[in-house]
Amino acid sequence: MANNQNTSTQQFVEIEDIRDGILILKNGGLRRVLMVSGVNFDLKSEEEQNLIIYSFQNFLNTLDFSVQFLIHSRKMNINSYLDKLRERHDIETNELLKNQILEYIEFIKSFVETNAVMTKTFFVVVPYDPVQIPKAGMELISSLKFWEKNKMVKKDEGIDQKITQINQRTDQVITGLNQGGLRTVALNNEELIELFYNLYNPQEVEKKELKIAKQ
Repeated sequence: MANNQNTSTQQFVEIEDIRDGILILKNGGLRRVLMVSGVNFDLKSEEEQNLIIYSFQNFLNTLDFSVQFLIHSRKMNINSYLDKLRERHDIETNELLKNQILEYIEFIKSFVETNAVMTKTFFVVVPYDPVQIPKAGMELISSLKFWEKNKMVKKDEGIDQKITQINQRTDQVITGLNQGGLRTVALNNEELIELFYNLYNPQEVEKKELKIAKQ
């Protein structure tokens, strides 16, 4: 039953492979996922807000391809924080401080149980979809056998060119966002796997935390 569920789920996942931080889709397209730091816009002065808006507008105007902005909201994972508090408790020699640490741990656990503490993570998805030029009539039929015979070679040749294109786009997006004062980092293979694990397992989302978000 578990295998059937996994197979059924995979049918809805458009990702064929992950290579060097690049998502390779089943339709041949590529995607890179960037994590972007947030800005508390409301705390900025009017002049600073205008500069941010102008910078972001200028960034969008430099793009000749589409990008996707994604905000991922989920429960904050406090397990690592509580573990550090317990470690601090174990090495503390002052009994009064030890008791205070225990009380603080219980307070945090109780607060989180009764109040959902949410964290937001911001992503930008950079796409690259190669242009498909359909062949017509007998030209397509006559080339079908040749394509089937050589499709693996063609696929390998094409993927290198597509990777070059999407990396150029990624560098352009990172540079544009950095100029606007936003720290931007491209996710690697492990971070992408953690991200999609969280996305496809929302009931367990508080059990795993994207490592890069801690930095």
